Amino acid sequence: MPRTAKTRNVELSAGLLVFRRVNELEVLLGHPGGPFWAKKDDGAWTIPKGQVEPGDDLLTTARREFAEETNLAAAGEVVALAPVKQRNGKIVHAFAIEADLDLSPFTSNTFEMEWPPKSGQLKNFPEIDRIAYFTLPVALGKILAYQRPFLLELKKRLG
Repeated sequence: MPRTAKTRNVELSAGLLVFRRVNELEVLLGHPGGPFWAKKDDGAWTIPKGQVEPGDDLLTTARREFAEETNLAAAGEVVALAPVKQRNGKIVHAFAIEADLDLSPFTSNTFEMEWPPKSGQLKNFPEIDRIAYFTLPVALGKILAYQRPFLLELKKRLG
């Protein structure tokens, strides 16, 4: 698996799948911000991730995007998980890392979009509006369907 993105036709994203083992395995997921996701819960959560530019290192991008979208830093060894493909063809790379993070400093970067549609008004929304640790059975229901393989692989690797 390449560690850097090269000139390509397919888009790549990279993110961190943070997990902890307190009483049982829990994973950290983010809820997407903005009006489209506001009333969605089950099947809407994601790992913090972002666009990999040509020539960028996948892990460096994953760590940067995690920090930008959560205001948190997850340090330590990582395990590369098998990439998954979104419906639009984008390939998402994830790196699992064990970290029991204090979530109180959470804040996210923002994006701007016209809202309400056709109003001519631009508004800022957080990339991620909230984060939380979930037990694996709950996380499997919360996460976007195409990202479920990340959770299943993590479970298999941890036994």
